[in-house]
Amino acid sequence: MTRHVNKAAIASAFGRAATTYDSHAQLQRESGTLLANRLVGRDISSVLDAGCGTGWYSRLWRAKGCHVTALDLSPAMLKHAELHGCADRYLEGDIEAIGLPTGLVDMAWSNLAVQWCGDLHNGLSELYRVTRAGGCVAFTTLAAGSLNELHTAWRAVDEQSHANQFLSFSQIQEACQNWRCSLQIHEITQCFDSVLSAMQSLKGTGATHLHDGRKASLMTRQQLQKLSLAWPQKEGRFPLTWQLVCGVIERD
Repeated sequence: MTRHVNKAAIASAFGRAATTYDSHAQLQRESGTLLANRLVGRDISSVLDAGCGTGWYSRLWRAKGCHVTALDLSPAMLKHAELHGCADRYLEGDIEAIGLPTGLVDMAWSNLAVQWCGDLHNGLSELYRVTRAGGCVAFTTLAAGSLNELHTAWRAVDEQSHANQFLSFSQIQEACQNWRCSLQIHEITQCFDSVLSAMQSLKGTGATHLHDGRKASLMTRQQLQKLSLAWPQKEGRFPLTWQLVCGVIERD
């Protein structure tokens, strides 16, 4: 499935979130932990961190003794990673057109980044290409059913789209069908004290921008009140539920 993705606008959105990203990145850390747990026992000495963001996982792979190349679409994110010495090499670029030789790394790692690809298969093909034979591509992405509470609440306010719609699990499976791939889906729920704190968490990771580059409009006080009333609550708190897909592709 191909869709229009405004990469320049998305890079700018994540760039603006660079300094606040890690304080709101609970989902990213949890998803990365789930993915890393699937790689225990593998011999990995070189890693491409594709969509490295602030370099959180670049730093962890480097601490394990790996040679790490950090790749990101956002110059500001990449600069943040470099300032903190997260990797051995830094490369500004797009997962769908990686400027690296074929078969360069033992593992292409991509944590919650490929959902921003215009074509998931193209993005995964590039990650596969730069991985050596016998290595693997390890990725996480989001699937349909994510942010149902947010979608439900906004429907009580207006007819506009305020959050991204993600590929279905079957579409993700289809994108991986040419390779030896193992996929798992996990449901992750985060709970917040208010709608405002839930929305601030999304904004803090740059996720309030839509795939086509449009920024979700600012909320009025009246809209916030309506959202609070319509949001499906859980024990008095406001949940955000994600459908997280973890995938490992074996490089033949």
